[in-house]
Formats: sequence, structure tokens, C-alpha cells
Amino acid sequence: MKTWQVNSTGENQRLDRYLSQELSQISRTQLKDWIKAGHVLVNGQVEKASYRLQAGDAIQVHPPEIEAKVVPPQAQALALDIVYEDEDLIVVNKGKDMVVHPGGKHKDGTLVNALLAHVEENGESLAASPEVYRPGIIHRIDKDTTGLLVVAKSDLAFDHLSQQALNHSMERIYTALVYGQIVEDQASINVPIRRHPKDRLRYEGHEEGRPAVTHFKVYTRFQDYTHVGLRLETGRTHQIRVHMQYIGHPVVDDPLYAREHKDQFFTKQGQFLHAGTLSFTHPRTMERLTFTVPLPKPYQEILANLPKKPL
Repeated sequence: MKTWQVNSTGENQRLDRYLSQELSQISRTQLKDWIKAGHVLVNGQVEKASYRLQAGDAIQVHPPEIEAKVVPPQAQALALDIVYEDEDLIVVNKGKDMVVHPGGKHKDGTLVNALLAHVEENGESLAASPEVYRPGIIHRIDKDTTGLLVVAKSDLAFDHLSQQALNHSMERIYTALVYGQIVEDQASINVPIRRHPKDRLRYEGHEEGRPAVTHFKVYTRFQDYTHVGLRLETGRTHQIRVHMQYIGHPVVDDPLYAREHKDQFFTKQGQFLHAGTLSFTHPRTMERLTFTVPLPKPYQEILANLPKKPL
């Protein structure tokens, strides 16, 4: 079962549209079928897909036919770059071309599969999660985005870290190379994000979306590019990629949001985006921890060879 309480940004949205944003892996047609079959309740009552939500509405989704088919992920011995580990949590530096947890066409070969093998070798486990396919997972980064994630081993860590992610006290700083020269030295992008109505692989900035805020700071201006640091205030799917496209500076090599720059791609390995710094409060010791990992070497080489902006 999944539950939500509608806030002011969801007010007056159709029930099916709201759920399609929250449950991005489920098609809107399937969601309508669930609503019609009574698997979705609003304030304990069955409503139509066209029901207009009010602030404070409590939504419950019970998809038994899906839950019954979910198979817990299996341990798989895969390479891991572990930055820090203790009895409660693991901080891992995820490489390119690795999905965080199983889902859709990615049945195995994920970060979760690798972490399960790692902890089981030491007689430990990952924390239980409401979604059985993502044990221990607090937050995600995209398949081709590199960098840091924290994963919970204990239930204490899962609850505490999940709350930090929710209240934005967990700080995540990314670095990216984007197309064009950004004029501002630093700024904030406060643009809601929703799933693209015609392309379900993509998201877009739109007033009907969920609140999303990204802060950025320019590091270096190159002749045709800008190297930026970005701090997430919220954590929407593809948030940085959508926001940078929205302001006209998509992330370099992004196959979904920089298609108009395809002839300028450096590689075919996905977006130039790296989650380089992660900061949070340890759930047991209450100590503030900060971890930083450098850009992957191919990215460092690209930056080293770009011509700087003429003075």
C-alpha cells in the first residue's frame, strides 16, 4: 500500500493525473483501471479518475495484483566503490550504467543486487523498505549519473535518513557541464516538474507539476559550455536535467534533454552529471558527516581540454 496527503500544490488536480506523477512507473491507463476497480481510496472512499483533489485529501493505493508479483531482489556479486560503512549505513560511489534498484526491464545487475551480496557476505542485511524491490534505498540517482548515495542497513538508519531526505536536511551537491554560457554567477530555479504528457521517458517543467527547487553556482565558463555546481532542495526524478533544459542550458551528453545538441556529444555514455558531495546527520551518533568524491577521470579529461571563455 502507498499513501499520500495532498498539499496545496496538488489541489484541484485530477486524481489520475496526480497519481501518474507520484507513480511514474505505472501508466495512466493502468492507474485509471485501478481507480475504477476500487484499488484507490480518497479519504477512505472510492472516487472517479476525474475527481478533483482538495488540500488535505488522504490517498491510499492498494495494487494487490502488482504486489503479488514483486520478487525480492537477489544478491549478485558486482563491483562496488564503498566510501564509508558502519553497522547502520553504507555510503557508495555509484558508477555509470548502473540502475539503483530493480524495476521495469532492469531485473538484476543493479546497485541493490550488489549491496545485498556485500552485506550478506558479512552476515548482515539491508534495511526493510515499503517497496520490497528497493531495500535500504533512501534516495536515487539516474542510471548514467555517477556519484554518492547513502543506503540504510538498520531500521533506525532507514527511518532517520528517510526523514532527512524528506525535510531537506540531507544535502546533495552535484557538478555538471552544460551547453552554452550561463550569465548569472549563481541563481535558483524554482519550477514544478511533472511527467511529460507525450513522452513517458521524460519529465518537464510545468506549473501543474510537483514543487522542485535547484540552486546552482558557476564554477568555470568555457567557450561553448559552463561548468556548474548544483544543490538540490527537492529530489524530483530528473530534476537537474529538467531544470537545466528549462533555462536553456541542458546537461552535456544528456540523451533525453539535450537532443538538439546531439552532434556535440562527447560520448555515448549519458549525461555529464556527478553527485560529488553528500552530507547528512548520522542516525546513531548525531554527528554531521560529509563525503566528497572526485569527478570520474573521463569527465576530468574533458574539462581539462575545453577552451576557456575569451577574456
